[in-house]
Amino acid sequence: MIKSIESPMTASDSETATGNLTDGFHLLIDALRLNDIETIYNVPGIPITDLGRFAQAQGMRVLSFRHEQHAGYAAAAAGFLTKKPGICMTVSAPGFLNGLTALAHATANCWPMILISGSSEREIVDLQRGDYEEMDQLAVARPHCKAAYRILNARDIGLGVARAFRASLSGRPGGVYLDIPGAMLGQVMNAEDGKSSLIKVVEPNPSVRPGTEAVSRAVHALKSAKRPLIILGKGAAYAQCDETLRELVETLGFPYLPMSMAKGLLPDTHPLCASAARSLALKEADCVFLIGARLNWLLGHGQGRAWGEKGGKTFVQIDVEPTEIDSNQMVSAPLIGDVKSCAEELLKFIGDDFSKPDRGWIDAIRVKVDSNIARMAPRLRNNNSPMDYHAALGVIKDVISENPDAVLVNEGANALDLARSIVDIHKPRKRLDVGTWGIMGIGMGSAMAASVETGNQVLAIEGDSAFGFSGMEVETICRYGLPICIVILNNNGIYRGDGENWSGGDDPATTSFVPDSRYEMMMRAFGGDGFYVTNPGELREAVNKAFISRRPTLINAVIDPAAGRESGNIGNLNPSSVVAPMRYPQAGKQSQQS
Repeated sequence: MIKSIESPMTASDSETATGNLTDGFHLLIDALRLNDIETIYNVPGIPITDLGRFAQAQGMRVLSFRHEQHAGYAAAAAGFLTKKPGICMTVSAPGFLNGLTALAHATANCWPMILISGSSEREIVDLQRGDYEEMDQLAVARPHCKAAYRILNARDIGLGVARAFRASLSGRPGGVYLDIPGAMLGQVMNAEDGKSSLIKVVEPNPSVRPGTEAVSRAVHALKSAKRPLIILGKGAAYAQCDETLRELVETLGFPYLPMSMAKGLLPDTHPLCASAARSLALKEADCVFLIGARLNWLLGHGQGRAWGEKGGKTFVQIDVEPTEIDSNQMVSAPLIGDVKSCAEELLKFIGDDFSKPDRGWIDAIRVKVDSNIARMAPRLRNNNSPMDYHAALGVIKDVISENPDAVLVNEGANALDLARSIVDIHKPRKRLDVGTWGIMGIGMGSAMAASVETGNQVLAIEGDSAFGFSGMEVETICRYGLPICIVILNNNGIYRGDGENWSGGDDPATTSFVPDSRYEMMMRAFGGDGFYVTNPGELREAVNKAFISRRPTLINAVIDPAAGRESGNIGNLNPSSVVAPMRYPQAGKQSQQS
């Protein structure tokens, strides 16, 4: 029989200490450790404060953030990097809601994550009696994740954790919510019974191999292509079958486009990489082979001007989720299965008689790549002061080339779009960014996860607007002494720093920040290193110092306020007003500038 107690700090602790009893706190920690979880990202508070303390006492690494959303983004990124559910732990109600944004982000990106939140007791929530932070968190979470569970009894902790793991990892990975009422954590039970109730999850995500007919159909489509193109998505990077994918791409001999977080699966400098000829490749390809990539908004849903006016493209797609097929375009040859299994089966079927695509197509892509790279090179070597984005990112491109094991974290508008196209990535899973939702605020959480989970140097390239969403976490970075170098591309505002108030009033424009803000002083305030730079030489010197010292560092890189453009490369998603340019002269001026 399980006894409920008000707090773990009661007389029953003496019995617990002898090994006769255990409680919900320790069972939850034991269940996580049994399933190879070593790290928890959290914000402590009622009712989970002692849970974090006990986890730390048991040898787990518990990193406490300043805001739950960033702890959640760290857990999501950890899931992508490790193929294990990243664990985020929050307090109830507002803390839970903060973490829920990150859980939905993980689900949208198909990354395994478990959000564990303390909650109010059912008997109070269900009667709406006005308890402290009362909320039916389970009901709120369900629409935003793969699965949601509530554990009411300590004896069910093993089962609840096992179900959360399996749901998070199986098929297409995603986020899972685990609701833990405070009183449950204090429930006491026999230690041996508790131990026997825990479950080690076995093969939560078994390989799914495509059928012979499906593989044969795909090979026929690929063999029939005259101008084929491979698109590698972050699902291919998550699969961690890098050598198999390299063999497949090179055996086919097709040019390939990596989506942003698939960059580095094969080096961006590989002769088949078509990143610098993206427009040509998408428009002219007659057969597109999607590997762990979805035809969502990031690829224009597979239609429109970017894909050319000819139409009639054949799509071959690898995806573990059957409902993804035909989601935007007809897929003639679907391969339902995990990336590794599908790639292995294709390699078996291709055979020695497979002829690589016409040399003219490969040469056309290569000529365009070389031409665009040559045209861009002088812009990356300019020495303007203040800098433009190209000069600053030319430095970052060199730094990553010299330090290919460093993890690049990237967010912003222009800072994101230009870095994605300029900075080459040379190894798998060395780039983390805003993902499927294109959200801001992932920077510091992702940077911390990359540092903790890989042990590598991290370089976070942030727009000044993007940094504002999570900037206080520089204290967290300093507290844990993580080797993270943050470069803020500071142009004094959102998109551009030269906005004007259309009313002509005294308030700053809606997209403007305090001019010449000294962000580097934030890092210095918490004991890290801060640098203020205005030209490429100073930027290069500061980043090199950060990499050598491996100390928390923030570099405030001054960018010309007129540099950049509205919404970066997705300005077409920002509805334009027909009325504004006529009614407000400043609006017309701004539109022309953008």
